[in-house]
Amino acid sequence: MLTTLANYRLFSSNLDRQLTTTSQKPQVARESEYYLANISKAKSIDDFLADDRLFNYAMKAFGLSDMSYAKAFMRKVLEEGIDSSNTFANKLSDSRYKEFAATFNFARFGTVTTIMTDAQQGTVDRYTRQTMEEDAGSQNEGVRLALYFERKASTITSPYSILADKALLQVVQTSLGLPATMSMLDIDKQADMITKKLDVEDFKDPEKVEKFLMRFTALWDVNNSTVAETSPAALLIGGSSTPGVSGGLLTAIQNLRLGGA
Repeated sequence: MLTTLANYRLFSSNLDRQLTTTSQKPQVARESEYYLANISKAKSIDDFLADDRLFNYAMKAFGLSDMSYAKAFMRKVLEEGIDSSNTFANKLSDSRYKEFAATFNFARFGTVTTIMTDAQQGTVDRYTRQTMEEDAGSQNEGVRLALYFERKASTITSPYSILADKALLQVVQTSLGLPATMSMLDIDKQADMITKKLDVEDFKDPEKVEKFLMRFTALWDVNNSTVAETSPAALLIGGSSTPGVSGGLLTAIQNLRLGGA
């Protein structure tokens, strides 16, 4: 059985080929074809929300499938746009809503919104990447999380960016040995806990992101017992599966700062 690190590298190192393969899957190809053939017909927010197939496709592309039912919520996101700091999307902690409103910016561009590249091929590209990550996650959730973190790392501007995104937070908590129960604390205390462990500016450096994800994938396998005792992931942390790993060694690895040793 491949380790999480090996699986992640298999996807990451062959990203273009993996995306092409995903885009050619019959269901993905059908949905993308429908989307591209019809999105320019949506001249208004009402048009966009009225076509469930278009709207659900776009929501999945931005990782918002679980909010597809909340059309009143999404209408508010779209109607107010992003041009003012006081708009609904800009006030939400989850940056995906701002990205969605920026792509489908009816508030600024009106009837020509959906003929723009971001709303057309850009959204198809997002949908394909999202589907690829979900497919990877169906076999190993750690791989999906690693691919997602790799994609989003350069957009992280503060610990609050991490706290606003459940997937990013799960990767960081796993890598740094932070308990899930930290979410019960005041948001500023949570941010302080993260800041003491890492410098988010390091996520602009691909090499440091890779190092961080190596630690995440190794600890993911240990915490979830997804690999055999002699796996490379287990060896990365100096032991075998969970019962055989030195607690002191785990603590040392978890306390490493991203850019240091």
